[in-house]
Amino acid sequence: MSSAAQPLISLEKLTKRYPGVVALNAVDFDLQAGEVHVLFGENGAGKSTLISLLAGANNPSGGTMSLDGQPLHFTSVADAQDKGIYTVFQEFSLLPTLTVAQNIFMGWEPLIGPFLDHKTMRRRSKEMLAELGFDIDPNVTVASLSRAQQQMVEITKAFHGDLKVLILDEPTASLTDKEVDHLFDFVLSLKQRGVGVIYISHRIQEFARIADRITVLRDGAKIGTVAMNETDEAALVEMMTGRAIDEIYPKIDNLEGETLLEVENLSTDGVHGASFTVRAGEVLGVAGLVGSGKSRLFRALMGLMPHAHGTVRLKGQDISKAPTAAIIRAGMYYLSSDRKNEGLDLAKRSDQNLAVNLIMGDKVPNRSAFVDRKAVSAEVLTILDHVELSEGYRRKVVSQLSGGNQQKVLFGRCFGQHADVYIFDEPTVGVDMGTRAALYLLIKELCEAGKAIIVISSDLPEVMNLSHRLLVLAHGAVTAELAGEDMREDVVLKYFFDESGAQS
Repeated sequence: MSSAAQPLISLEKLTKRYPGVVALNAVDFDLQAGEVHVLFGENGAGKSTLISLLAGANNPSGGTMSLDGQPLHFTSVADAQDKGIYTVFQEFSLLPTLTVAQNIFMGWEPLIGPFLDHKTMRRRSKEMLAELGFDIDPNVTVASLSRAQQQMVEITKAFHGDLKVLILDEPTASLTDKEVDHLFDFVLSLKQRGVGVIYISHRIQEFARIADRITVLRDGAKIGTVAMNETDEAALVEMMTGRAIDEIYPKIDNLEGETLLEVENLSTDGVHGASFTVRAGEVLGVAGLVGSGKSRLFRALMGLMPHAHGTVRLKGQDISKAPTAAIIRAGMYYLSSDRKNEGLDLAKRSDQNLAVNLIMGDKVPNRSAFVDRKAVSAEVLTILDHVELSEGYRRKVVSQLSGGNQQKVLFGRCFGQHADVYIFDEPTVGVDMGTRAALYLLIKELCEAGKAIIVISSDLPEVMNLSHRLLVLAHGAVTAELAGEDMREDVVLKYFFDESGAQS
């Protein structure tokens, strides 16, 4: 890629203003053909605004855009696609009840007279999917596909015309490691075709594999653009947040007290023979590859999956066969990695919405005339102050908040539970570094208040920096329990692939 080549995309002093807010402030950006250019920044940095302008979903308030040196103006998303710019957003535009072929050809349907030519759609969809290396049956409904397969269908829709620019917004947020590998192979094949790729992600560990250059945004402004081979994770974090990386992870005092949770020889679907303990005032980290069983183990503890055998004691009480509600009442609380489907109530209930999400159901104002609404409101405000949810977001329903602010609300629920053991399953998935730092401080506060904390994470730096002890799982078994100097990346990775945990 020659630095002297004419950029495929060039943005100069691009600006977007909303009433009272400058969402994007005179940003310069360029993309070369055959390049992967990462956009990196915290929630609210301006990434989504920039890609909405390039996708044709919004119009700029100032500045210029060009494609192959020619001025660029859009009337719609479809207009941007006609010009060769296609965006795969986090929320796909697929219709789940229609087939793969029908989704791929939506808006491009071939006709036989006045009728849709379904045979041609199926044949051409099969050809397009095969050409892109996607093993998907064009005749199945989209609802039957995994998220990774749905993403492949969404990408395939971009290849009706002359694709020049593909924009991927958090494409790996809910993919397995194998699916990520497939996606990256595909992106590299696009580079070889000369397609320019704009890649938005919070997963900084991915950049070395995929990026040529990285542009960092903060508060709507461009901080800088760097070549991937001339930077590192620490420098990128400091550019993004204005803080050194060692300021992101707090030092959590280890105040080990009594044993609160004891697990002996626990087995469930995909997990066998797990044993460990957790004490008050400590953070126990849990690491492992996708499919290692790390989430299944703790879902079984919470009664969300059946036990095959084994014993679970909470504060000396046997809760092995207890239902989830009874386990929560006994003092153990679990925050799911799936905040939208299992963690938050996203229904639009106006002023009740935050209360529904922050305080247990029997405290939330409803039709009962006997609920102390003033007390509930006071508790909600206390929690919102605690998690530092900005004043401007407090009257919004949770579904309208960013992923980072939704995660703050999910963490806020912890402070309404008064539990003894907290289990955080992938607590910062899809969350920027600034919000991560705030959530880590909440974990520190809970731990140093004498709670037992369990952090399950696929982010190895996160789990290593927060934990006092670390469990490693592979093939459904605990392959190591590490502490102190043994909690090094090379040691942990060795146990990720330990075959001794595999069942024959």
